[in-house]
Amino acid sequence: MQKAAVIMAGGGGTRFWPVSRMASPKQLTKLTGDDVMINETIKHYDGVIPRENTFIVTNEKQAILTDKVIFDEVDRSHILVEPVQRNTAPCIIYAAMTLKKMYGDALMAVLPADHHIGNIKEYERILNLALDTAEKTDRIVTIGIKPTFPSTGYGYIKVSDGLSDEVKALDRFVEKPAYEIAKTYVEEGCYLWNSGMFIWKVSVILEYFKKLLPDMYAQMEAIFDDLRTDKEADAIARVYPVLEKISVDYGIMEKAEGVYCIPADFGWNDVGSWDALENVFPKDEGNNVTVGKAELLDCTNSVFFDSCGDKLITAIGADNIVVVETKDAILVCDKSRVQDVKKMVDHLKEVGREDLL
Repeated sequence: MQKAAVIMAGGGGTRFWPVSRMASPKQLTKLTGDDVMINETIKHYDGVIPRENTFIVTNEKQAILTDKVIFDEVDRSHILVEPVQRNTAPCIIYAAMTLKKMYGDALMAVLPADHHIGNIKEYERILNLALDTAEKTDRIVTIGIKPTFPSTGYGYIKVSDGLSDEVKALDRFVEKPAYEIAKTYVEEGCYLWNSGMFIWKVSVILEYFKKLLPDMYAQMEAIFDDLRTDKEADAIARVYPVLEKISVDYGIMEKAEGVYCIPADFGWNDVGSWDALENVFPKDEGNNVTVGKAELLDCTNSVFFDSCGDKLITAIGADNIVVVETKDAILVCDKSRVQDVKKMVDHLKEVGREDLL
C-alpha cells in the first residue's frame, strides 16, 4: 500500500520569537540542526517514506517560503494551502481527501513539522511498526513517548495491554497535568507523553470523520471532484472558512474506539520553547547551551542563541536566563518564563510593532 507523510506546518511558533515570525515560523528556520526544521522532519523518515510522498499543509504566507526551502524531491503540488487556519482536524481531512483522490487508499503518517528526534534508526523502526499495524488492523495508531521526567507541558496517554508487548491499547488521553499528578503518572509507568503523531489508513480516518464530524466530512466530500484540478483553490477558499475550528484530538482521537499506541524512546523533543534547546544541544561546564558566538564568564543554567552569526553575545554572572539575538531584536527572558514569550508577541502587536512579528 502507498505510504505518505503529511506534515502539519501552518503554526506561527510564537514561543520562539524573535527568531520565529509569521512569515518565517520556527519550522522554516534553523533551530536544532543543519537545515530548517521541516527538512529535518523529512530527513527523519527518509528510510521509511520517500520524500516524493511528502505532503505539507500550511497557510498562504508560509507556502511561498516553504516552496523555497524544502527539498527538491518534494512535489510542489503537494503543498496544500489553507486559506484560513481552522486547527488540525480540517488540515487532516484536507490531506486525507487529497490522498484518496490520488491513490484511492493509502497509509498516512501525520507528523508535526518541528519535533527533534535524537535516534533516527529507532524512530524509523517505530514508524515502520506503526504503519504495519495500521495496515493490518484497520485501526488508528499513535506514538507515545516514554516520559523521562514529570513534565507539566505535555499531554499524556494512558495505555494498557493490547496487540503485543510493543503495541498497546490506548485507554484515554489526559490534559497537561499539575506537577504532582505528572509525577504520579511517571511512577505508575502506564502513562506516555502525547507526541501528536498519528498513523492510519486514509479510508479508516475518513470513516471516523464521517461518523464523528459529519458536517465537516460532507462539506469536504462536496468538493472532492475539484481536488487535484484547477478548481481546487477556489473550492477550498469557498469551503474552508465554514469548517468547524477543532483539533483532531478533540474531534476524533478522544472519541475513537480501539486505538493502538506504540510506546517509544527515540530521543524525542517537541521543541516547544527556548528552554527545550537544553535537551537538543550539549551543555558546557556551567550547564549553559550556546548556539552561535558567545563568551561567558561565571554564567550558569542559561541559553544563548545567536541567529545572526555576525555578532558576539557576552554575559557575566548570568543564571537561568535565555538570550536570543536576531538582526532586529533581542530577547532576554528568565528561563522560568519562556512560555510567556507569546505574551511579548501579543504586546508588540498591541503597541504597533507588527514589523517585528
